[in-house]
This record gives sequence, structure tokens and C-alpha cells, in this order.
Amino acid sequence: MSSNSFAYNEQSGGGEATELGQEATSTISPSGAFGLFSSDLKKNEDLKQMLESNKDSAKLEAMKRIVGMIAKGKNASELFPAVVKNVASKNIEIKKLVYVYLVRYAEEQQDLALLSISTFQRALKDPNQLIRASALRVLSSIRVPIIVPIMMLAIKEASADLSPYVRKNAAHAIQKLYSLDPEQKEMLIEVIEKLLKDKSTLVAGSVVMAFEEVCPDRIDLIHKNYRKLCNLLVDVEEWGQVVIIHMLTRYARTQFVSPWKEDDGLQDNEKNFYESDDEQKEKTDKKKSYTMDPDHRLLIRNTKPLLQSRNAAVVMAVAQLYWHIAPKSEAGIISKSLVRLLRSNREVQYIVLQNIATMSIQRKGMFEPYLKSFYVRSTDPTMIKTLKLEILTNLANEANISTLLREFQTYVKSQDKQFAAATIQTIGRCATNISEVTDTCLNGLVCLLSNRDEIVVAESVVVIKKLLQMQPAQHGEIIKHMAKLLDSITVPVARASILWLTGENCERVPKIAPDVLRKMAKNFTSEDDLVKLQILNLGAKLYLTNSKQTKLLTQYILNLGKYDQNYDIRDRTRFIRQLIVPNEKSGALSKYAKKIFLAQKPAPLLESPYKDRDHFQLGTLSHTLNTKATGYLELSNWPEVAPDPSVRNVEVIELAKEWTPAGKAKKENPAKKFYSESEEEEDSSDSSSDSESESASESGEQDEEGDSSDESSEDSSSESESESGSESEVENRRDKNSKTKGKGDSEYGEKENENSETSDSSNEESSSIEESSSDSESESENELESRKVTKEKEKKTKQDRKPITKDVSLLDLDDFNPVSTPVALPMPAFSPSLIADLEGLNLSTSSSVISVSTPVFVPMKTHVLLHRMSGKGLAAHYFFPRQPCIFGDKMVSVQITLSNTTDRKIENIHTGEKKLPTGMQMHVFNPIESLEPEGSITVSMGIDFCDSTQTASFQLCTKDDCFNVNIQPPVGELLLPVAISEKDFKKEQGMLTGMNETSTIIIVAPQNFTSSVILQKVVNVANVGVVPSGQDNIHRFAAKTVHSGSLMLVTVELKEGSTAQLIINTEKTVIGSVLLRELKPVLSQG
Repeated sequence: MSSNSFAYNEQSGGGEATELGQEATSTISPSGAFGLFSSDLKKNEDLKQMLESNKDSAKLEAMKRIVGMIAKGKNASELFPAVVKNVASKNIEIKKLVYVYLVRYAEEQQDLALLSISTFQRALKDPNQLIRASALRVLSSIRVPIIVPIMMLAIKEASADLSPYVRKNAAHAIQKLYSLDPEQKEMLIEVIEKLLKDKSTLVAGSVVMAFEEVCPDRIDLIHKNYRKLCNLLVDVEEWGQVVIIHMLTRYARTQFVSPWKEDDGLQDNEKNFYESDDEQKEKTDKKKSYTMDPDHRLLIRNTKPLLQSRNAAVVMAVAQLYWHIAPKSEAGIISKSLVRLLRSNREVQYIVLQNIATMSIQRKGMFEPYLKSFYVRSTDPTMIKTLKLEILTNLANEANISTLLREFQTYVKSQDKQFAAATIQTIGRCATNISEVTDTCLNGLVCLLSNRDEIVVAESVVVIKKLLQMQPAQHGEIIKHMAKLLDSITVPVARASILWLTGENCERVPKIAPDVLRKMAKNFTSEDDLVKLQILNLGAKLYLTNSKQTKLLTQYILNLGKYDQNYDIRDRTRFIRQLIVPNEKSGALSKYAKKIFLAQKPAPLLESPYKDRDHFQLGTLSHTLNTKATGYLELSNWPEVAPDPSVRNVEVIELAKEWTPAGKAKKENPAKKFYSESEEEEDSSDSSSDSESESASESGEQDEEGDSSDESSEDSSSESESESGSESEVENRRDKNSKTKGKGDSEYGEKENENSETSDSSNEESSSIEESSSDSESESENELESRKVTKEKEKKTKQDRKPITKDVSLLDLDDFNPVSTPVALPMPAFSPSLIADLEGLNLSTSSSVISVSTPVFVPMKTHVLLHRMSGKGLAAHYFFPRQPCIFGDKMVSVQITLSNTTDRKIENIHTGEKKLPTGMQMHVFNPIESLEPEGSITVSMGIDFCDSTQTASFQLCTKDDCFNVNIQPPVGELLLPVAISEKDFKKEQGMLTGMNETSTIIIVAPQNFTSSVILQKVVNVANVGVVPSGQDNIHRFAAKTVHSGSLMLVTVELKEGSTAQLIINTEKTVIGSVLLRELKPVLSQG
């Protein structure tokens, strides 16, 4: 997001500039061609001459070479005066490259840049958006306080620019101006507030970055834009996604209550001793009352698809969001995505592993299934190996410790000594954490003491010392073994550890300890300072416990220490002598010398170095460095009570009146109750604010994308539902609203132009009837009531296109089929403007009528669910009846025939445990009490396959047994046939091109070259409806997916020479390609 990243390659000419510029440095003109070793001075003189030339081609070539120099990291600052002269060039390509240069060097050459400031100001009005944006970037790169007012004015103008690219650069300039002059904060906040309302995905990331830089504490600016940002998130560029996700994480922690209370409640089931049953019940009711805020759920749901992003930073941002704000039960999905990132380069691995190390301390279960992903590879650098060891240690438990210890044994033999030492420390931590393997680990470490490698032996000694400190009484033999190693070990830390252990356990090894002291006294002067201190300590302890043998030896060591070069050792010697050797000057402490030296020492706590990092937000620089970095914004604690959620509601203000065609201003809307809330605000419709256009865009943009994401369309519709208020509120306000009904459909006139087929005469007729009917309030009330009843009946008899979401009651599209039903009323069923408006709400932004039709053909092919041999006499077969499911409109209907092939009655046949993939749902059949011998029964089930051919696994149980069974749907059964005209088919097909289109050429057998055979073969494979075709050689079929209602358009076009082209158009590209694979062999075979 750096200001130096210039998008001049967006146009064809600029795209070649960098490449040509990089190559051009080697293409020296003949005048300066004296080899590779020609001086830079000569080269630059050559470039200056070219820049002062009258020919644009020479100037362009020079600029390409200069930009090439910059790209290679060479200094081109001395060319600034020559380049800046060309800022006013008429040639657009030269101008773009000059701006690239100026953005790079304007900060260094401020005085010269200031001379051209009037040119930059003129360029802000240039018709080319790239020039306007570049001028703003250069202007904001001149870091001189005197031009702050000019920059402020330029930013304000650019923030209202028609080009989203210019507005994006305005957001970048805000940060630069703020760092130059923080006093401009209030004015900049106004610009940020304006840009936050921007509907362009190009601007969203940049303005949130500016918000984070200038006013991160102004959460109130985000309220109205929260839902819009959530819904736009998927389409924002990658680095913008990272910034928005981090900001929304902080926002969620201030606006929603903790979702972890639910999880804590499940664990905290213990009843307090003095707590009455009533208090306990009250407490559990309180815990169970948690329900997630819909806006909280919106954020979690809309970020989930980004876990599949190709950008590691986006995946990491979503992972930290789930970690910090999602319920603990849902956070597990991030583990797979994070493990996927471990295939990236080592820098990404390092950051990801650091975050996993922090996570794995608190929630081991998340990463246990991926244990093998953290095994160390020989090619890993040491930093990665150490982090993987850390994670393996965190994940170690009784179940997997034996596998891990075998893995660690291999690591100890590594040539990387630092890694081998870290592995030994890891073994020590595992021994501490898992008591069952403490002895095994200790024995293994003792074996390592005979290793040839000194570093391995030294590290083993240090770790054994820590382990023995935890259970000292049991291991006298190990201490003896280690004391013998003093002759061979030279590493100071290891020698000091052995001496400390010997001193602490001198009473358990009374024969060994004095001998160790004797050996150490010989080499005292040549030992390391750390070892000398431990020799002094050992002498003091032996003097106190075994004075008879060691008195003279200790005095000898104290005399050596008294004259040592190191003052620490001299101080320690004096202190010990006064404490243990009694004389007339000795203080009161001498009596307690034994207690001081031989006191019980607390065992060391072997903890993860990542234990204290969890107070930093994951994925931040502060977390990586384990210290608070400049600009770090802390996550706040969850509020006890959630702030008012209504602050995020965006007012739905009706469309501006100036868009209304003449003659429609006073129409009455027959279905006015559906829009009563917006009618109340009609008086303020002149000030059609940005918040209104945002809410419109949220649903509109989803429509334009052809509902590429079911989730996002649900989000936008649920949002509009919450904004519009509940149906009951609308009903309560109806009496109040009926007084202003004469204002009619003025706000809905916008889309009438799209529906030109509506005749003018019918418009005039309906408007006159409506004007006359508005005279009587009671009459219009009765008409509304009767209309409502009629529409409810109409809804029950229709099978229309699926509405936007299942829950929306206010805008239920099934109620608004433009085909009017005969009603005993004096006015038409719908005004044309209402029809036009409601057609505009369709998912596909088309006015076509698409309804579910009856299946053309139902194949009776059955599939074996349970074989009689496997089911101990109970056999089960299933088939797909191709009927809308009675259990839910997103479910596929499945009929199961159960047969008893035994000679005894089978009792209590029912479904048991279900093992369904995420999102899949199943409505099971009612239990069957008994099935007579040789009897059979057919039952119905509904399964929501989520538009995928994944297997639904469950158990079919009887009174005595349970059998695992699977239902896998053929792709053709995930569809419902739809009735659609040829014109609408072509229109929809035109909107589903590019990536949404799959096609193949097939060789058709001659006998299959007839319409009836093709029809029979296609409908046998897939549950599709036949579309009437005006051409004999083109056969069209249409269906929609059961779960999401996405259109599936199939075209078979017969060509010459027994070939045919099979084309499938659908948003569900995976299902489309699977269906293509199934249809191809069927149509090819004879």
C-alpha cells in the first residue's frame, strides 16, 4: 500500500514501460556506446540531451531508461531538473513516466519540485484518471509544511472524484498529510468519513488504512459502514482485506459480547458447595442465554471464504480474527489453512509457526490432527526447526508421546548442533509435562551422556540436572555416573551443573563428593568463572556436612579464590569464609549456614517461551517481537453488556424524486404495507444520503455478481430485513401510513424504463383508478386486507423461483409474481411500477419468469443402501423421485425401501448417528416399530447436499444392530427442472459466460442424431426441464440447483459430421463440470 506503487501499467502503453525501461539501460545510443565500462556521468549526459530533445520519441526512450535505472536500484536523482521540465508534456506516455520518477524523488528534491507545483495543480483537473492520481501522489510526496493547504484542498477534491482509482489515492494521501501536519486531523476525519461511505471495493482497503493511521479510536465512523465492509470484503484487493480484517477484529471486540462464555459454561458444570438448587438453575439459565449478534455472525461468515486466499497475509488475518472473536468451537477451521501456509517460503513459515506456537499452548486440539505437518525436514533452517520443536512439545500428550520421542531420537543425531541441543531441551520439557514418560526420558538422556558430541552431552547434563531437581531422592546412581564425566566434559555450563548436583546431593553420595572437590581443586585456576563459583559452593556444602574429610581442601580453595582475578569470585570467597568458618568476628548468620546452603531449592519450571505472547494480537509485529511495537493497537476486553446494535442499522431512504417519470407522482401503491417504513421518511427524500445508496448497493452488487456467493446474498438480504424493521412493526404503522398513501410509487419509478413493454394506456388507467380509490381511506384499507388474503392463497398454489433468503418476510418474491390472479376488485392486481420494482429485486437482475416445473422423466433406477447380507436380513434400497422435498426447500427428496428378508420380525428400525460434512443437513424418517418377515416399507428422507456430490453417511439401526450406510447423489439429482422461455434462456446464458461456462465437442452416434433420443438421454442423467427451441439443431435444457437456486443451463448444438457441442452455463462451476463429464459419454455412445 506504499505510495510508490504506481499503477501506470493499467494502460497498454504504460504496461511496457517498466520492461522496456529495464532493458533500455543496456541499449545505449551510438553517441555513448563505448562499452560496458562507460561512466555513469556520460550515460546521464546522454539522457539529459535526449530529455531536452524536441522529439517525443527520444524523450520517451530516455524516460523508459531512467525508470529502468530506478527499477534496478540505481540513483537517478541528478536527472531531476531535466525530468521535471517534461512534467507539462502533451504526450500521455511521457507524462506518466515523469510522474513515476517524481513520486520517487520529490521528497529528496523538494525545492525543485515546488517550482512545478502549479503544473501538478493543473494536472489534478486532467481528463485522464491516471494523471490526476499521479499528480496527487507527487503533491503528497513533497514533504514541505508550506503546501499543506494546497494538499488539503487537493485531497478534498480527489475524494469526490468520479474515478475510484483517484479516490483510492486520496485515501493514501490522507496518511501522508497527517504525518506532515497532525493538526489537520479533524478535517482529514471528515474526508475519511466521506470515503468510508464509498461503495467501491478499490477504495475500501485504502480508506480503512487511513482510518487506522489517523483516528483508530473513532469507532463511531465504522458503525454505519460495518455491514457494507463485511459484504465487500471478499471483493477488496488482498492488502486491503488484511487491513479491514484487523480493523474489524478490534471493532468486534468493542461491540459484541464474548462468544466464549458459551464454551466456558459447558466446562464449568461444578456446583458450588453452598449454592442452592435455585441459584444453580438461575446461573445455568444465565449461561445458556447467550445468542450471537447477527452482525457478529456476519463478520465470521463473510471472512471464512478468505481462508482459501492465495495471499498468506490474508489467511493469517482471518486466522487471528477467528482466534480472537469466534466461538472456540468454530475456531478449529483455521488450523487446516494455517498448515497449508507451511508450504510457502521460509519467511512465511516463520511467522505462521510463531502464531501456531502461541495457539497450540491454549488449544492443543486444534492442531493435533496435523501433528505430522510439524515434523522437521532436513532442509528446514534452524529457526524453523526450533519453532516446529516448540509446537511438537506443546502438542505432546500421553497418546502421541511415544511417536514423538522416536522422532526426537532422530533429531538428536542432527548435524545442526544448535537444533540437537534444542531437541534435548524439548525432551526435558516433555518429561516434565507428562509424568508417565519422565523415567524413559531420563534414561534416554543418560544414554546421551556417552555421545561423542560435546554439545549434546553438555545439554543433556543441564536438562538432567533440572529433572533430578524435581525428584532428587531417587537417582543417586545417575549423579555418580555424571560425576565420572567431569574428566571428559569441557563445556562450562555442563561442568557447573554436575558440581551443583553433587553439592545438593552430597549427603547421598558421601564417597564421591569429596573426591570431586579434590579433582576440582587441582584445576581451580584454569576453570571458567561459572565453574569456579560452583566449586566454591561445593566446598562450602561439604565443609558443613563432611568437615572431617574436606576442611583443609575447602580452606585451600577459599585461599585460591581470595586472590582470583574476577571480583565476583573474590566476593563470593569472602562471603563463604565469614559464613562457614567460625571466628570471633562471625555474625549471627553463622549458626544458620547449613540451612542457608542446603535449603530445599524450588524445582525449575520448564515453560514455553511463547506462553506470555498471547496478550499481543496474533499476526502483528508486536507478537513476533514479543514487545510492543510503535503503532500497535491493543485489543480491548469483551464488554460485559453489548452496546446498542441499532447504531449499525442503515436508514432505508426512498429513491430521489427527480428520477420519477412525469405523471407518476401521486400514484397509490396497492402493496403499500410492504414499504410503510420508507414511506414515513418520504418527506426527507430530497436529501438522499449516502447511507441509503450503501444499503441499495449492498444488495445490488450481490445481484450484479450473479449471486456468486450464497452466503453474501443471504447477508445482504438479512441486513435489509433488519434495516426495514419487522413485519409486525409495519402492520402497526399501517393506519398512520394510509393517510399519506396518495404519494404513490414515486420512489419506485427508477426501473420503469427497463420495462417498456408495459403499455401507456394501462399506466394511465391504473393511475386514474388509484387516484379515485385514494378518496376513501376505509375502502383502501379493505382492499389491502382482501389483497393480502388473496396473495396468501396464491402463495400456497405456486412453485416459483426461490426468494433471496428463506427468512425474509417483507420482500418475499413468491408473493409478487407479475401474472395476476382474477380478484373481485375494481383495480388491476398490480401497478406497473410495482411490477417493475419487484422484478428488479430478482436474484439474476432480470425480469424473466423462471418457475420450477414438473420433472420430464423420473428414472426408476435404485441404489443399494444396505445389502441383506451386511444388514443381517435387513435390505435397503434408495432412489430419487425428483419431487420437491416436503421437509425443506433446500433438501433433495430420497425414498428408501426397507425389506425384511428373514423369517422373523425386525423391530425398531431407525436412523442412528449421522456423520455429515460441514453444512450438510438431513431430515430422517420416523422410526418403524416393526417389519414383518418378507415385508417391505417405503419411507422418505430429505438431505441438503449443499450442491455437492459429497456422501451423506449415517447409521441405519434396528433393535439389536447398527449398520453404517452412505447415500451419494448423482449430480443430476441435485437439480430441479425450471420452465423458461427461449428468450430468457439466452438472456441468462449471456450473463453466465467466461468462467461460468464449460463446453466440449462430442462425437454423436448417428442413431442419436434425433431430438427425441437426445431429450431422453439428457433427462435420464439430469433432472432438467426442456426449453422450447426455434432451431432444430439446438436443444436447450434448464434447471436450478436445489440448495442455492443457481441456474444450470444445458445446450446441445448438433453440427455437421456427427459432431455436437455440449455447453453448460452455471455459477456452480464444479457441478457444471461434473455434469459435463456425465453427459459426454451418454450422448457419445450408440
